[in-house]
Amino acid sequence: MFIDPHAHMISRTTDDYEAMAAAGIVAVVEPAFWLGQPRTFVGTYVDYLSTIIGFERFRAGQFGIRHYCTVGLNSKEANNEELAEGVMEWLPRFALKEGVVAIGEIGYDEQTPLEDKYFRAQLALARELQLPVMVHTPHRDKKQGTSRSMDVCEEMGLDPSWVVIDHNNEETVDETLDRGFWAGFSIYPSTKMGTVRMVELLKKYGSERIIIDSACDWGISEPLAVAKTAKLALENGISAETVRKVTYANTLEVYGKSGQINELDWLNPPEIDQRTLYEGNSILRGGREPRIEAPGSRNRDSLIIE
Repeated sequence: MFIDPHAHMISRTTDDYEAMAAAGIVAVVEPAFWLGQPRTFVGTYVDYLSTIIGFERFRAGQFGIRHYCTVGLNSKEANNEELAEGVMEWLPRFALKEGVVAIGEIGYDEQTPLEDKYFRAQLALARELQLPVMVHTPHRDKKQGTSRSMDVCEEMGLDPSWVVIDHNNEETVDETLDRGFWAGFSIYPSTKMGTVRMVELLKKYGSERIIIDSACDWGISEPLAVAKTAKLALENGISAETVRKVTYANTLEVYGKSGQINELDWLNPPEIDQRTLYEGNSILRGGREPRIEAPGSRNRDSLIIE
């Protein structure tokens, strides 16, 4: 069984959910993100957070996947001070909702003063609410931005074992692990981190505080990246226990600190009934026959990497 701890499912199709479930993904964590273009006022942000907490959780469940999320003001839109102030007023209300496992993804983009201001404010909120944090490391000047992100987390009094530093690469992993943070790796088809490179990192570093995710979104990305990386790792002699930790157990350990994610959520899943409505809406289209499955139980050997 796998967990994808960073997947922007609001931008993916139901075909992706079906494929992910078939590949053994039992749960996903959806971080709050930007939409590809700037939001123009706070109401659109509120509706977005409501969607990933509400409808997207429902939609995933219709395909047998448990959906969790993180909430936060993303680093790009932190540079719109009016929007940022409005989002910060709403954020505590969303952070306390069911299924929210962390504050995130937050951090730096261009490493501006406003990004720093709202990064610190959200770290303070996470500390106050005793929630883990998912940190987005910048695409540009990544090494400095990653170091700075960890510096600020420590300055704000966060325990590194409660913080996932995501989008790591070969340049940043040593410092991330040496300082006691969790090191997330986003497996992309052509950028960030590839499957072959990730397997080499597992050979070198093992599984301690390492997490693999897809970060699939509205761009060119791979929703099956976690399962595909696991398969390649096993083929290259990485132990099954190491693979289990980096694709499942480590995510459960760090985000389990929130009290909002539990293995029993998918080992004893609720029924699937695609006739169910959410706010009057069904996932069914065009007279398609609904999938209906009685509640069942899974065990850790019921899904096998093939």
